[in-house]
Amino acid sequence: MAETPTPQDTAPTTPQQPKMQVLGQFIRDLSFENVVSQKPINGEVTPDIQVQVSLDARKRTQDHQFEVVVKLKITSKNRGTESVLFLLELEYCGIFHIENVPDEQMHPYLMIECPRMLFPFLRRIVSDITRDGGFPPLNLDNIDFVALYRQELARRAEANKLQS
Repeated sequence: MAETPTPQDTAPTTPQQPKMQVLGQFIRDLSFENVVSQKPINGEVTPDIQVQVSLDARKRTQDHQFEVVVKLKITSKNRGTESVLFLLELEYCGIFHIENVPDEQMHPYLMIECPRMLFPFLRRIVSDITRDGGFPPLNLDNIDFVALYRQELARRAEANKLQS
């Protein structure tokens, strides 16, 4: 006699939720130049801070593991004279174990969700470095990684148009 299927056996399988685990994070490269200490500035100082952000990600040899790098270049110049006050360059990496993310969604996931997880630690490092470097602590504004991702896609599409 054959068994009749139960409702659980005939129910459609629901996709599993994405699973992300931060396995590690570290500073790959850090450079801080306090230019003011080398060439003092006379007169009033009005800092103009520019922050450049770039992202990189790659698959590691282990299954489901990825490395994501957030690169910051922060330049503080004296408004008016444009003389550099300080320059901070930082590469901050995270190692992630990611499962249940479809292949077509993996790239945006790596370039948006992973940097979001790293950002609070990155912000703290920037604050500590600028304070320890003799300046008021720089508390970075939140970074919109979705907008950053869309800008990069638009830039690549434009570059492809120019090559065609």
